[in-house]
Amino acid sequence: MPHASLPAARFFRLIPEGRPPQRADRSAAGTLPARAARYCDAVTQAAGFGWYVFPPMDVSLLWDGDDVFWTYDAVDRWMLLSAAQFPGFSACFDAVAPAHLQGCAPPFLTALAEPGTVQIWSGLLARTAPDWSLLVRPPANLPLPGGYAMYEGIVETDRWFGPLFINIRLTRTDVPIRLRADFPLFQAQPLPRAVYADGVLGAMSVVPGPSLLAREDWDAYRRTVLTPNLDPERPLGQFAVSARRRRKACPHATA
Repeated sequence: MPHASLPAARFFRLIPEGRPPQRADRSAAGTLPARAARYCDAVTQAAGFGWYVFPPMDVSLLWDGDDVFWTYDAVDRWMLLSAAQFPGFSACFDAVAPAHLQGCAPPFLTALAEPGTVQIWSGLLARTAPDWSLLVRPPANLPLPGGYAMYEGIVETDRWFGPLFINIRLTRTDVPIRLRADFPLFQAQPLPRAVYADGVLGAMSVVPGPSLLAREDWDAYRRTVLTPNLDPERPLGQFAVSARRRRKACPHATA
């Protein structure tokens, strides 16, 4: 758990025009079916885990199979992308940066060596509590506009203080792909570094067949699957209600 005096994550807005990060929504910005939003705790927990991060402005990308082009509302032409600064940001950065860092503003967009792959900077830097990282991934359970796929990454942001970005791979040619400043670009989720250590991920076993389940396993299955369905008057979403009560009763939830 992060230290009581430290937030799990701090985001630094270098491009103030961009929308600030916000807590991810348990209803996936209202897109979940009503039944899932109300009764499926697993889905809503995943949707609400972390923070939405937005692009700092509306931008459109176009891949012709060889090169990537980009444009935005203030211009009326497609521009070949190699690396591009957010409009006006380089001068703003140099006006406040120490002398030895002037000229080192991070690019907003970068065309990577892999065909159709673009690195997009959110306009943010991020820092997490000691021994915590950020998982950068597509927004959970939120339908994407289409035309691109994302590469996920785990950034050890307690040690690495740099631009918070994501890499996307364009999947359509000759079709403009628009990224909106009011739609989440990605979701950042806090992870204690211990949970993805080799010792934890290597400590996995497989029971090869149902005949090897222990009695306590069968009892747990009965409580989870059979018993609730034998009660004709059980309330809908009983598991979701119980899970929410457990979280409220857990002292770590408020810490």
